Amino acid sequence: MAASMRASTQTAEGSHRVASATQVPDAPKVQAPKHIDIQFDPNKARQSLQEAVSILNQQVKETNRGLGFRMDEILNAPVVTVVSESTGEVVRQIPNEVVVRVAHNIEKMKGFFFNSKA
Repeated sequence: MAASMRASTQTAEGSHRVASATQVPDAPKVQAPKHIDIQFDPNKARQSLQEAVSILNQQVKETNRGLGFRMDEILNAPVVTVVSESTGEVVRQIPNEVVVRVAHNIEKMKGFFFNSKA
């Protein structure tokens, strides 16, 4: 019965080839990923963020919303604060105040933990 499932075909040279009913297709060709050189300049990113904050402040001022945006420079990381210009009250801060306070304390303590002479 297994012999009846196989078909015999003749090639151009005249020889016979037996084809199986369960042929496996060719495996797909896989290419190695191309190397991508990613360059990140933190000073350029910081400058772009400061420009964005300036643009936001200008647009908010034009719409008379009474809000302002600023950045915390102590951390060398962007911290954006939305402030009510009329009261000076912080409306929203990203990351929140607790996280920023902890980060400030870590910056202060770095001198105690890491001795540059060791």
